Amino acid sequence: MSRVASSSATGKAANFNGEVRVKTERYKGKQKARVEEESQDEDADEDIYRGEEAEHEGDQDADGEVDEEAGPSRGTKRTRVNEEGDSRPGEQDKPAPRMKTLPRDKGYIPGSIVRIQLKNFVTYDSVEFSVGPYLNMILGPNGTGKSSIACAICLGLNFPPSILGRAADLNSFVKIGKEEGHIEIELKGRQGQPNLVIRRHLKATSKQSHFTLNGVGATGAEIKNKMADLNVQDKVSEFAQMSPQELLRETQRAAGDERLTKWHDTLINDGKQLKALVQNLEDESKQLRQMQERNEGIERDVQRYRERKNIEAMIELLQVLIPVEHYRVVRAKYFELKAIQRKLHEKVKRLKAKNEPAHALLKKLDAEHKEAERTRDDFKETAKAKFKKMKNKWTTSDQLERDAEDVTSQLDRLKKEEKDCLKRISSTETEIQRTEAELIKLSEVKLEKHEDLQAEAKQIVLERGGVNERKIEVEEKMKSTIDNKARSNAQLQNAQQDLQRLEDMGNVKMQNLQRWDKNTHAAVLWLRSHKHLFQMEVFEPAVLSVSVPNKQFVNAVEAGINGMQFRTFVCQCQEDSNTFNEHVNDKQVLGKGVRVATWFRPPSQLKMPPMSREEMTELGFDGYLLDYIECPDGMRWWLQCELNFHRTAVSLGGVDTARAMDLVARLDTGGGASFISKTTMNIVSRSQYGQRSANNMTREIKPARNLANVTVDLQEKQRINERINELKNEVMNYEQEQGTLQNELKAVFDEDKVFMARLAAVKRRREKVIEAEANKVKVEAKLDRNRRTLESLRNQPSAEGRRVQLKQKLLSITKKRMQIAKEYTSLARSVIGEQTEATRMGIRFLQIGANRTALQELCNKKDDKYNAALAEFNTVNEQYMLYKGLSKDALEESREIIRNLDGDLKEQYEAIEGKRFRYEADLKAAEANDTTPPSSEDVDLRSEEELQTELETQQANLELNMNTNPGVVEQYEKRKRDIEDLERTIEKKQRDAEKIEDRIKSAKDKWQPALEKLVTSIGEKFSASFDRIGCAGEVRISQHEDYEKWAIDILVKFRDTEKLQLLTGQRQSGGERSLTTILYLLSLTEEARAPFSLVDEINQGMDQRAERSVHNSMVQVTCKEDSAQYFLITPKLLPDLIYHDRMKILCVNNGEWLPEENDLGNMMKMIDGFVGRT
Repeated sequence: MSRVASSSATGKAANFNGEVRVKTERYKGKQKARVEEESQDEDADEDIYRGEEAEHEGDQDADGEVDEEAGPSRGTKRTRVNEEGDSRPGEQDKPAPRMKTLPRDKGYIPGSIVRIQLKNFVTYDSVEFSVGPYLNMILGPNGTGKSSIACAICLGLNFPPSILGRAADLNSFVKIGKEEGHIEIELKGRQGQPNLVIRRHLKATSKQSHFTLNGVGATGAEIKNKMADLNVQDKVSEFAQMSPQELLRETQRAAGDERLTKWHDTLINDGKQLKALVQNLEDESKQLRQMQERNEGIERDVQRYRERKNIEAMIELLQVLIPVEHYRVVRAKYFELKAIQRKLHEKVKRLKAKNEPAHALLKKLDAEHKEAERTRDDFKETAKAKFKKMKNKWTTSDQLERDAEDVTSQLDRLKKEEKDCLKRISSTETEIQRTEAELIKLSEVKLEKHEDLQAEAKQIVLERGGVNERKIEVEEKMKSTIDNKARSNAQLQNAQQDLQRLEDMGNVKMQNLQRWDKNTHAAVLWLRSHKHLFQMEVFEPAVLSVSVPNKQFVNAVEAGINGMQFRTFVCQCQEDSNTFNEHVNDKQVLGKGVRVATWFRPPSQLKMPPMSREEMTELGFDGYLLDYIECPDGMRWWLQCELNFHRTAVSLGGVDTARAMDLVARLDTGGGASFISKTTMNIVSRSQYGQRSANNMTREIKPARNLANVTVDLQEKQRINERINELKNEVMNYEQEQGTLQNELKAVFDEDKVFMARLAAVKRRREKVIEAEANKVKVEAKLDRNRRTLESLRNQPSAEGRRVQLKQKLLSITKKRMQIAKEYTSLARSVIGEQTEATRMGIRFLQIGANRTALQELCNKKDDKYNAALAEFNTVNEQYMLYKGLSKDALEESREIIRNLDGDLKEQYEAIEGKRFRYEADLKAAEANDTTPPSSEDVDLRSEEELQTELETQQANLELNMNTNPGVVEQYEKRKRDIEDLERTIEKKQRDAEKIEDRIKSAKDKWQPALEKLVTSIGEKFSASFDRIGCAGEVRISQHEDYEKWAIDILVKFRDTEKLQLLTGQRQSGGERSLTTILYLLSLTEEARAPFSLVDEINQGMDQRAERSVHNSMVQVTCKEDSAQYFLITPKLLPDLIYHDRMKILCVNNGEWLPEENDLGNMMKMIDGFVGRT
């Protein structure tokens, strides 16, 4: 059970009216989410609850439905006065009187709380108590449920749990272990009306709730409407945590006219909208000017393009009219030639018919002439064939005669051959005898045996074996010594070359580059071996090709080149850049993933140096970086274009940085550059916006690494020198060893020569044996050959037999010749008869030919006229066929051109041709009727030559008119439309801006005076409160061009030696800030107009003096006769405070051991009993 006891105190009365607010001031920590741990929360929180118009749209009622709520409108409505949208303030814009609290009835202001009842709510099982119409002080230890009363008031009047800063769900407020509970609050009703009893039922198992109003079920919306009717509102503010801007807004909401916030929101929103609109107008106006300037710049190109289009259209039309006119001319010529061709054709036909009989007889003679010629030719062919046979017979006879002569010759040679054979037999027999004698002589010679000679040679070889072994051993030692000497010499040369490369600066740079970037090192080696691929010289990276002779400037020079630029290959033409990138970076000839930087820029205008030489000398500069560099000429372009070395001044002794900045930042020389003063790099540039002020960014120059003196690795050099000496000693030792071996080898060779001489003697003896054996075999072969020849000669046939054979052959040949002579005579007789018949047919052929010739002459005379007419016809016919083809081609060409015409050009052509067609028709009619010919005005009667001339003229004009990109015209037209659209948009936005300015002026004229009046009133009360405690305080309005940044500044002074200082979270102590906040809230309370207000533990963190002053001020303010109801929740009170008769003290007694009877534990009864006993 819980008990709330109430008592009254004595004090002075005061008048106070205000709005209900629920506000929270937090000074320590954060509230816990669970309401049952209230004892921890109450020490950490200080809440002030005030009511305001319900702004939480969509709260749920008991049925879980969202209630619609008529909230304030977004800005004030204005009355339209014309059709252009101009307006004037509407009726609701007029200032309304300040809302006051409703008239007091029986001590209570309507809307104030009369009674509170809680059932199973947070820490309470059941409690019911009445409250006073003025100040109600709720006392009790921490954890007894003081702040739960504030929660009950908020939730019971249908305000959302979110404003409490505690649990967000309604079921969390049901006491733990209970199924349901309720909150019942009785509010004072309007005068003459009953009080409002509002009960909200809660369930532990549901996040929903439901209401009853005076015992009747009601929705959340109905409860809200009742609260709004009584001016009960839920404004929550954490004034201690607010910024000055938030303080102004919450002050407006808490104590000002309800329209102050609306006016302020209008100023903020319209101000932002106007600012954005003005900026947008500036941007769009600038864009409009740029678009207009761009269109003006290309207007001449557009005009030229349109003229070109007109010329092109005229050319297209002429290219149509010329083929049509050409067809017209060719067609007329075709009809003219057709008429002539028809007349000549008739004439040719007549002449041909007249000459037909003579030609028929001529044809008959031609046939007879051909028949006689054929017969004569047949006889000739027959005779010719027989002549050919006679010739063949004669040829055969001649051949047989030659064969007979050959046989006769053989008979004559037969005697001579017989004598020759006898002579050869005799000579062969003699040769055989001589050869046999030679063979006997050779057989008598004794020869050494091969086995003996071979054994002797083998014995010598065995004796020579030891010498050979020593020789091979010495030669192998010699070979090994020579190889070792050659290897040592090669190593010596390599070491000497390594030493030379080590001492070579270029090689040192290459070694450093290899250690730094292997890819770039590999690319340099590739470039050196592939220079033939490039048109111009490709420069190696700056780390290799750039040097600084004067080492004083080497740090400055290297500061101007970054790592990637040091490794960049510089090309002098685009083709070389493409070739290099194609091989190295694209095809990756150096390996996958190998990529190097390349650079090429075509020649262009460089920026001029920022200072003249005289200005540099005057300031103390030594020169530009480019002055101290040695490099190939092509690299200088890279150093200027890419690195700006011709614009980077350097001074080793230092210069006046400010003066140097002024000179290098001049706009006429580029507006910025770099310069080096001692060891500092200064990079000067100008801002691209506003006044384009000069800026300087500096960095320290580090010691040079890449361009400094490249030193030789002494350890490496010492190692190579030691290796060279070692190799020289090796070579010397090998030379000495080689000399010793050469002496040994010479002795071995001398000993071996003896054995070689003995072997040579054995070899010569063996060769003589072989030669003798070969001669014997040769003689034996010769003897055998002679014997076979002799036998062959003796076996030849006799000469008489051969003589008989030749005579028989000669007789056969003679018989064949006689037969051929008989056949030849027969053929000769036959040829004579056929030749006679052929002569007769030849005479007949000649007679027919003479007759045919005479008739042909007669026909030729008659055909002359016919041929002349035919020739004339052929000539005209050729022209006729030519023009017929030309006419057909011209017609097809014209039709094809007309078919491919687009709409406009086709209409133009049809109009021109239509006029001409009608003119020609009218002209023919006039000629036929012998009337006045029609007018040719507006009719295009130009000839083909005239049209062609016009076409050439237009084509010449087209060539003179430079071709313009069609995209320029399209861009011009599109930009022209965009300009028109943008102009309309700007005009509309300008009108919108004027309307917004009018709204801002109207809202400001209402808001600023009302705000100043409110803050002035609060400030007077705030200053008076500070004066009462011996301190000083002041409240001011801080204005700003941005209405969202308008603020309320609170200035305080707690000591006589101080000046008024702005209240901040850093300058004042926690207690001073708490005191200031409470006094400001009390000053605000006097301006507020709500039925009741509630403050939770505002005295936390104050010392006794401040707490006592605050208490006395609160009693004075809240106990005036016109003051509204006020609740103060506190866990403690100081002794000897001021009390007032209108005050009511509510002591919360809550714990585990309370009596069950309701009457027991009533504090007032206990006090009365104690007083009675005393």
